[in-house]
Amino acid sequence: MAKNENIVWHQASLSKQARRELNNHQSFVLWFTGLSGSGKSTMANAVASKLFELKARTYVLDGDNIRHGLNKDLGFSDDDRKENIRRIGEVSKLFVDSGQVVLTAFISPFQEDRDLVRELLEDGEFIEVFVKCPIEACEERDPKGLYVKARQGIIPEFTGISSPYEEPSNPEIVIETDKNSVEECVNQVIAYLQANELI
Repeated sequence: MAKNENIVWHQASLSKQARRELNNHQSFVLWFTGLSGSGKSTMANAVASKLFELKARTYVLDGDNIRHGLNKDLGFSDDDRKENIRRIGEVSKLFVDSGQVVLTAFISPFQEDRDLVRELLEDGEFIEVFVKCPIEACEERDPKGLYVKARQGIIPEFTGISSPYEEPSNPEIVIETDKNSVEECVNQVIAYLQANELI
């Protein structure tokens, strides 16, 4: 779609830096990516709770929840998945601009799409968290019964079964939810944020 020359960007009266100073922490995206059942939503919410305890302003954007509203018009074709992630990238950027920590829990199966979100943000504002878990463990958990339906052919284009998942090539953080407890994984993320002086 061509850019409309009649639409201009209006500069906000409050800067991102001013909001960060008020909140007393940096603003950034923790982008949790992984297979269905790997623990993305669990981890995003657990980290958000810990950050809340530390007085950080946070918000979780969850893949399922977003598809109930903002992205309810999208399906699961490759093009729709790309648009799903593009929209979330733009929303995440707004949260970062507001001085908050946004935690996203999306399968986001394609490296190219995750890289496009990274490019929307400034250096250091996109932190890719690979929620690493073997598909066998994800399938055993299967909290929503989706793998069973995918194996039966009821759900077409299911990531990890009939649609590919591209593991991150160079994520900032890798958490292994089949080997470590939720608390251990949370501590790993928090340690990274503290080491990089983000909180």
